[in-house]
Amino acid sequence: MFQCSDPKTLDGFHWLACYLTTGKHMAFYGSFGTVMLLLAVTAPAALAFGFGGAMAARSPVLPLRWFGKAYTSIVRGVPDIAFFLFFVIALDQGFEWLRHQVKCPDWDMPIRQGNDFVVCAAAKLPLSNSPQWVHEAYGFSLAVLTFAIVFGAFAANVLFGAMRAVPNEQIETAEAYGLSRSQTFWRILVPQMWIYALPGLSNLWMILIKATPLLFLLGVEDIVYWARELGTSKASMYDYPHPDWRLYYFLGLLVFYLGLTKVSEIALARLTTRLSRGQATVAGEEQRRAA
Repeated sequence: MFQCSDPKTLDGFHWLACYLTTGKHMAFYGSFGTVMLLLAVTAPAALAFGFGGAMAARSPVLPLRWFGKAYTSIVRGVPDIAFFLFFVIALDQGFEWLRHQVKCPDWDMPIRQGNDFVVCAAAKLPLSNSPQWVHEAYGFSLAVLTFAIVFGAFAANVLFGAMRAVPNEQIETAEAYGLSRSQTFWRILVPQMWIYALPGLSNLWMILIKATPLLFLLGVEDIVYWARELGTSKASMYDYPHPDWRLYYFLGLLVFYLGLTKVSEIALARLTTRLSRGQATVAGEEQRRAA
């Protein structure tokens, strides 16, 4: 579309158009999709971790109940940044250690050599000869798993409280009709708990959106990485020299995140209205009076 063979001969809009369509800028635009993909994958994964943690915390089996409560308490008590910086490394080394035990059983050297973690070449994740997209996909998967575990602990606490908020009369009525414990849980408790869990889950969703810049700390080339990389001042040795433009790039990120949170608020408000129908809540009572 634009003739950009020699940027030094360009000026004005032509220069800007060529600058904004470089390969790095295309990667920057693609990184917005990375953030959206992270949200799309992490939200249900964190909800699954949270639901499992809440069920474990309510379990009549004592060790399982201890595990559920320990999971929510420990993970919620560790600062997110410290957890991300430590846990990703530990998770990566844990996977490589398991592969090392399977693929290199005759290894006679210590894995821990001072500050180095050394495994055989076949146990490396990913393999050194793997294409670049495999390395990127592996790093992204570790990031998703870490986000899911962290936010799953908060979701578990929200869901645990929501389960306890369901009126006990509903449970007693189900038992009086002869429903088993499992039937009562899945047919009575779970469908009704969402309206009580939604305010807390809505806050978690907003926090998750704001936490996506932590991808930069996990080695994923996200929008924050590219905004800093592209906005930093470039000397004449670069094809497109410019002063420090980080302010403009980060203002673009500000608009993106504000727009995303606004759309989320609208969607969550509509979901709250839908889930309130027929419920013994303030919103449910208002809907009945309006009808």
